Amino acid sequence: MSATLKDLERRQHELRAQASRERKQFSEHFEPFEKPLSWADKGVDAFHFLKNNPIIWTSAFAALAHYKPKLAGKFLAVGWGAMKLLKSAKKLI
Repeated sequence: MSATLKDLERRQHELRAQASRERKQFSEHFEPFEKPLSWADKGVDAFHFLKNNPIIWTSAFAALAHYKPKLAGKFLAVGWGAMKLLKSAKKLI
């Protein structure tokens, strides 16, 4: 084997070892954030599930309106206000 090829293999081995050390340091640095980020990821997944299945939240609101009409009216008022606020904010942007 030529000397340059041996040098390249040695350099490749050094770089792999360095990358392994850096990955370990990086994972240790972000370990405290792993659990909160997993919960946030689950929340985002739940939001997308509800967004893609409107029959679920529509049915839940219908049941709420049947059993607790006053509370459903409050939710409807808050939701309507939030929608108007978001639409006006989108127009400003």
